[in-house]
Amino acid sequence: MSEQSFVHREHRNRHHGFAERLARGVVQAVEHALEAEAIETRSGFLQGLDPRIKLAGFLALIVSGVLTTSLIVLVALFLLALVLALSSRVSVARLFKQVWIGVLFFTGVIALPATVLVPGNPVWQIPLLHWNVTEQGLRSAAFLIGRAETSATFALLLILTTPWTHVLKAMRSLGVPVVLVAILGMTYRYIFVLLHTAMQMFEARRSRIVAVMGGAQRRRTVAATAGVLLDKTFQLSADVHLAMLSRGYRGEVHLLDDFHTRRRDWLALFPALMLPVLILWFQR
Repeated sequence: MSEQSFVHREHRNRHHGFAERLARGVVQAVEHALEAEAIETRSGFLQGLDPRIKLAGFLALIVSGVLTTSLIVLVALFLLALVLALSSRVSVARLFKQVWIGVLFFTGVIALPATVLVPGNPVWQIPLLHWNVTEQGLRSAAFLIGRAETSATFALLLILTTPWTHVLKAMRSLGVPVVLVAILGMTYRYIFVLLHTAMQMFEARRSRIVAVMGGAQRRRTVAATAGVLLDKTFQLSADVHLAMLSRGYRGEVHLLDDFHTRRRDWLALFPALMLPVLILWFQR
C-alpha cells in the first residue's frame, strides 16, 4: 500500500470515527447553547416579561392544550405559540428544526396505529392490507400530534427567551423542591463539562495510536473510556459539592438577580390563567 493511499484511508477512518462524531456533537451543543443565549438578550415580547409570569403562563397554556377537546381551540393555541415566537424574534426555522420535526416523527409513530385501530366511520382503505382508516382514528391522531407539538413549542419558547438560571429561580419561586431545581441546574452546567472531557479522552487516545483499530478493539476502547468517564463523573460531583459547601451552600440556591413584576406581566398572565378555566367551563 502506498503512503498516499494509507494517509487517505487513515484520514477517512478518522473523519468518520467516534471521536470525530463526538467532537462535532460537542461543537454543535455549544453552538446551540450560544444561539439560545443570544435569543435571550434580544428585545422581544417574551424577553421583557417576568420569568415567574412566563413560567406560570406557559404552564397554563400547556394545560389548556391538554384539556381541550376541540381541534379548533388546539389549532388556535398553536397559532398563539407561533405569534409569541415571532413577537419574541424566534425564527420559525428554528422551531421547525428543533421541535416540530422531532415531535412529528416520534409522536407520529405512536399516533399512526390509532388511525386504523380506533373504530368508527371508515374514510379510506389501505390497499393490499384492507385496513380501514376511520374518521375517529384520524381525529385521535390529530389530537395527539397537535397537543405534543403545541406543548413542546410553548416549552421551547420559555427556554429560548429566558436565561436558564432565571427559569430555575422561577421554578423555585413557584414551589418546586430545591433538590429538583439544584439537580436541573447542575445537570445543564456539567453536561458540557462531561462532553468536553470525553472528547479530550478520545483525542488523547487517538493521538497515541498509529495503526487503524479493529472493531473489537474499538469497542473495548469505548467501554474502557465510558468506565473512566463514569469514575471521573463521581469524582467531579464530590469535588463540586465540597466546593459549594466551602462557599456557603446550605441547600438553597440564590441568585443576585431580582425579579420585578409589572403591569404588563399581570396583563399577560391573566388571560393565560383564565384560558383553562374557560375551556373547562364550556366543556361541561
